[in-house]
Amino acid sequence: MAPTAPPPPGTGSPPGPAPARPAGPLGELPAVHAAVICVALPGLAVSPEHGQLTGHGLEGFYQHGRRLLSRCQLKVAGRDPIAVQGRSISADRARFLAVVRTAADGGPDPEIAVERIRQADGTERITLTSSSARPLRLPVEIALGSDLADLGAVAAGRAGPELPASVHDSGMRWTSGAAHCTVTAQPPPTDALASAGVLRWAVELAPGGSCTIQLNVRNGRPARPPGQGASPLPSPQEARAEGDDPRVPALLHRSVDDLRALLVRDPARPADLYAAAGVPWRCGPAPAEALWAARMALPLSTRLAAGTLRSLARLQLAGTDAESGRIPGPCRDAGPYLPPGCTGVEATLAFPVVLAEARRWGLPESEVAELLPAAERCLHWLAGALGDDGYLAESGPVAAGLVRAETQAHVHRAALLGAELLSECGRPGADAWRARAGALRERFRTEFWLDDLGGGRPAAARTADGRPVPLLGAGAAHLLDTGLLGGGRLAPGLLDKVQTEQLARLLGGPALDSGWGLRGLAVKEPGYNPFGHRAGAVRVHESAVAVAGLAAAGYEKEAVSLLRGVLAASEAFGHRLPEMYAGEQRTAGSVPVPHPAACRPAAVAAAAGIQLLTAPAGIRPDAPAGAVALDPMRSAPLGAVRLAGLSVAGEPFTVRVSRLGVGMVEQAAAGLQLGG
Repeated sequence: MAPTAPPPPGTGSPPGPAPARPAGPLGELPAVHAAVICVALPGLAVSPEHGQLTGHGLEGFYQHGRRLLSRCQLKVAGRDPIAVQGRSISADRARFLAVVRTAADGGPDPEIAVERIRQADGTERITLTSSSARPLRLPVEIALGSDLADLGAVAAGRAGPELPASVHDSGMRWTSGAAHCTVTAQPPPTDALASAGVLRWAVELAPGGSCTIQLNVRNGRPARPPGQGASPLPSPQEARAEGDDPRVPALLHRSVDDLRALLVRDPARPADLYAAAGVPWRCGPAPAEALWAARMALPLSTRLAAGTLRSLARLQLAGTDAESGRIPGPCRDAGPYLPPGCTGVEATLAFPVVLAEARRWGLPESEVAELLPAAERCLHWLAGALGDDGYLAESGPVAAGLVRAETQAHVHRAALLGAELLSECGRPGADAWRARAGALRERFRTEFWLDDLGGGRPAAARTADGRPVPLLGAGAAHLLDTGLLGGGRLAPGLLDKVQTEQLARLLGGPALDSGWGLRGLAVKEPGYNPFGHRAGAVRVHESAVAVAGLAAAGYEKEAVSLLRGVLAASEAFGHRLPEMYAGEQRTAGSVPVPHPAACRPAAVAAAAGIQLLTAPAGIRPDAPAGAVALDPMRSAPLGAVRLAGLSVAGEPFTVRVSRLGVGMVEQAAAGLQLGG
């Protein structure tokens, strides 16, 4: 957990040029913004829009982090098909359409259509359809190649050459050490050349007829582990939206589909599933992002939260030292002027919050009781890690003593929701945590607020000697995310009413609101970069946090602007929201600019789509008390909308919001008291 960036500058002068990074090799990730990605972990297929797998960049079929097939090039009648369309049709499938012209064509119109349906599980179905009035006999050839390289090696440009193939059964086989891959074809090819990795057929097409060849790429391991089909989330057909805006059902459908496709099971307990961070780069566990995704998906089900919490509880550090109770996690870049933050600390602070809110949504008390000791260990670690001033400082020699505002928001939320969780479960310590939260609020409002002629702003951080770091960025949105308490109440925030109003104005202003969502760093801040991961790009998760926080605090105008911006961006991305995209200003006729290295799909972006669409309904459940309240946005930013397939208290929940912003529950658990 050793940070690698220098400490931030103080406030005596404006920050200078971005500090130099340590010398050493820097991997150049291949661009993936134009790739067509199919995912159903542990399966993954990365394709160019034309559909021909050439082995360049990340192209290929992957299973369990290894590229099984890097090249799959089709020729019909000795020609490459002319690509006309390539697109994703679901999380795990893509469709590529091409045409073939032959010398026998009577005019400019091609008579042969080629459809390729590619699936993340390693299946490809190639269908040739003739529109010719005469029978055709066409040679079909598929050239295959494999390097059996690890995904990390492929991303770093170290995949190595293709391996020699051997003819195997009705296809090809490649072997490298203990790894192997086979491609089988149905119907079997009429000819197979191992030296060239080529399979050949002589296809006969009757007038108006078709022929299908299916390839199956396998490595002997299950393409989808047993038990993963029992998803903790409803299907896109079960969780559905309908209403005035056609983008709303499309975004919900795709968000649910993508989040389900990113689920992986815990090897220690296969029944527990959690969300991987995203593809193609981050298919492994990322504790903080898994928790945030589970939290934003609570309106659909508490089962993902339960599986994620159980998996992370098994990772908690044990023993009696100061680290006992912390969830381990890597460091994450925090932009040009702040040192990397520890995602393990973020996950540790999120753990009691997600458990407390999952209980409000209906997590059974037996499962709450099972997870409560782990939440108490998180709070015990936090109590020991807090400084004498009540702040949680960053760790590591570079960041020593730096206090980040966003981290204090996580601390405050964990203290308040943790206190209520302890109190309602009959555990000691609730009063002490409420007292810590109150003291933190009082001190933060004084020491982290910077007055200026524009009305002031929160500092992004304070250095060890107390100097504020006056950067304005999307991280400030976390100050509005207070968390859900009993009775449908929101926890108090770190800022007072006047400060909250000013922050809402800043989040809704042109410096941060790009028109496509919330920029990571305001445009006039030193180091702003519209493509910077945390220095100006729009990160969908933070935009969703801002929308929900602004709406809960009563600042609908600013919330609606951000919501509509992300909704417009989602349409441009085919409703599959990427992890981030450029913070370029939206103008008439413009479209959002992709980030070439963004994960897409990403767990927090897919889950953010769910939160963005459920936030306007203002659902505030309290399942232990047998009640649910609605506080919808009065401006009805989505028009009339109906959300079905949600879950409160373990039962189906359906809510409707009218064009006048009036909410109504259509379906709920029996005996659940409804309020407004």
